[in-house]
Amino acid sequence: MPTQQKPPPIEYEEGSGNVFADLGLEDADALFTRAPIGFHVYALLKRRKRKQRDMAKLLGIAQPEVSHLMNGHYSRFTADKLLAFLRRLDQTVIIQIRPHRRGEPYQEVSFAA
Repeated sequence: MPTQQKPPPIEYEEGSGNVFADLGLEDADALFTRAPIGFHVYALLKRRKRKQRDMAKLLGIAQPEVSHLMNGHYSRFTADKLLAFLRRLDQTVIIQIRPHRRGEPYQEVSFAA
């Protein structure tokens, strides 16, 4: 019986926890913050099953901007604008600030169930 050769070890690099920083993007921290907030806005809008023109009216933006939002182009909006969308969607936003603990990310966005 022929002996089986072991496959070569897989090379990998440990991520930082911020994919945007790992990709070397300039505004990595801002993008890291906006992405989950933007996705949450998207999910809330998707659940409402409305036409984009109705979403635009609700959010106070033009319909083409709603299209960008629904297509995941969250970098087109500031964090403040995305937070304003959450308020218009009747969501409570809580920002918590505390001392950094070693080994944890410096910023995190989480959502209540």
